Amino acid sequence: MSSILKSEQEKYLSKFIKEKDPLILEMEAYAEENHVPILSRDSAEFLEMQIRITNPKRVLELGTAIAYSSIRIARNLKKKSVVYTIEKSKDNLKIAKKNITRSGLGDKIHLIFGNALEELPKINKKFDFIFLDADKTDYKKLFDYSLILLKKGGMIFIDNLLWHGLAASTKIPKDQKNSTRIIQEFNEIFSARANLITTILPIGDGIGLGIKK
Repeated sequence: MSSILKSEQEKYLSKFIKEKDPLILEMEAYAEENHVPILSRDSAEFLEMQIRITNPKRVLELGTAIAYSSIRIARNLKKKSVVYTIEKSKDNLKIAKKNITRSGLGDKIHLIFGNALEELPKINKKFDFIFLDADKTDYKKLFDYSLILLKKGGMIFIDNLLWHGLAASTKIPKDQKNSTRIIQEFNEIFSARANLITTILPIGDGIGLGIKK
């Protein structure tokens, strides 16, 4: 669940979780056990709702990991819609491929192996919806590339903008100072972008939503 909500709030909201897909539940358990960063469940549900609302024909995901969010996106797409997802970890790629095969959604998920900063310039398609959840040190560059590929009126959905609550904290652990600074600086850039209508919401670990003007 969220790294921001109080424990009693998390406990209360957990009563309303409706997820029954055994693969999704298995992936959540695997991610927790193996310390693989994936969307929190509330952020994932919010992402699915945005996919249903915007009804994108073409989605781009930066940071596949084990394909948790890829599958959750794909299962909410209409028949001819697709999601392109980029992952640079060979270990993650192997697991992602297995999970995508098991999901039965392989025809809707196009998995690209490589560094997103190198792969994005090769893409000559435009996207209705972009989900950014890659290495935080690359967020600014990936954000800039994403806006080039995002259609007018399209949505960008960005995770971790509250960075475990540290983005708004005055007491930051030494080993988190650099990553926190990167997120704080990114939030300023994101919110000030002239060609986007933006908001940052306290969902999960902080979700940034932007609509391209």
